[in-house]
Amino acid sequence: MRNSLSKSVKVGSLVLAAIAMSACGGKEEAVSTGVTPQQLTDNMFAVMKADRTTYTKLIIQRLAKKEKVIKASEHWEDEKALVLPAQMFRHASEIIAEQDLGFTYSLQSIWPINKQNAPKTDMEKQGLEYLNENPGQNFYGEETLGGTTYFTAVYPDVAVADACVSCHNDHKDTPKTDFKIGDTMGGVVIRVAMN
Repeated sequence: MRNSLSKSVKVGSLVLAAIAMSACGGKEEAVSTGVTPQQLTDNMFAVMKADRTTYTKLIIQRLAKKEKVIKASEHWEDEKALVLPAQMFRHASEIIAEQDLGFTYSLQSIWPINKQNAPKTDMEKQGLEYLNENPGQNFYGEETLGGTTYFTAVYPDVAVADACVSCHNDHKDTPKTDFKIGDTMGGVVIRVAMN
């Protein structure tokens, strides 16, 4: 179900303004920018993808995989290791959710190592299946949860480094062991409240 919505969303303008103001420390009243939900989520995903790719390639791949200076582990606290990219992403999304900014995001997969990363709604399942069947494309739709309508976007989470592939393929709880660099391993689900 692909849907290219064109209506503006006030919350989108507020989120963009909040992001800009937080960088400047401002508390000014937000001005509507006429941003569509798809434009908003596309831009949010671009930032998330850039941050996650940078961390994966410059920290995990370099320090843990190539130079072997420090280990990366899902048990990073106990082992004094680097936090895995998926865990860093989840912790950041939890911080955002606590701020009640009108949007949430999560990393999910139809092959989750951690069961909490499995899809929970029909829209999430449809989106992840769509990504699997249509490599390189995004999925957009609307869903109503708890009386609130959301614009929901699902973006491909692609293996960008050998560290991604080996971690997933070799994990004791993995349901899939044949990932390669460039494969879609799951999806980033971004949900923006529309009312």
